[in-house]
Amino acid sequence: MKFITFEGIEGSGKSTQIELLKNFFKERSLEVVFTKEPGSSKIGSYIREILLNKNNSILPYTELFLILADRIQHVHEIIEPELKAGNIVVSDRYIESSIAYQGQREGLDKEEIINFIEKLNLPVPDITFLLDLPVEHGLDRAKKRASLDRFESEDISFHKKIRSAYLEMYDQNPSRIIKIDASLKSEEVFEIIKKNIKID
Repeated sequence: MKFITFEGIEGSGKSTQIELLKNFFKERSLEVVFTKEPGSSKIGSYIREILLNKNNSILPYTELFLILADRIQHVHEIIEPELKAGNIVVSDRYIESSIAYQGQREGLDKEEIINFIEKLNLPVPDITFLLDLPVEHGLDRAKKRASLDRFESEDISFHKKIRSAYLEMYDQNPSRIIKIDASLKSEEVFEIIKKNIKID
């Protein structure tokens, strides 16, 4: 298992689990690259600033193409070279985020987004951990940790649609996407993650 991704609504605990996973791999002296979207490449860092800035009014297609531009750079500069080198790659957000988030924007169709993604011929994760919990719970967590960014500041109906989109993707691909109840204690969530990681 070389390519692992984490998905979930705002406040689902991805960052906490990824930190635990860093320690898990470090203890085993494994070569692992931890990365995220948007913003891990040099160009991506500029794109991230644009996307998360609450003062920016971004059109739906502009947002989608910025996300995809970030991903192309991310894959080219980080993901593919590391996978080819035989290293494990762990990404905080990837393909499912585009479908879940940008799929809720007015005028954008989920199938259209999927078609754009398929044309890019991107690496497919070996496993995706979907950290799921009620939207209200997640947003409460997000509000406590820091000021909200442009996505986090969207109304609750937007976030509920995102959660529904994630659950729909899980139903369509349960062999790759592992859904975990993120309202559990962080140690309990991590135990489930460890049980599902198979290191070659």
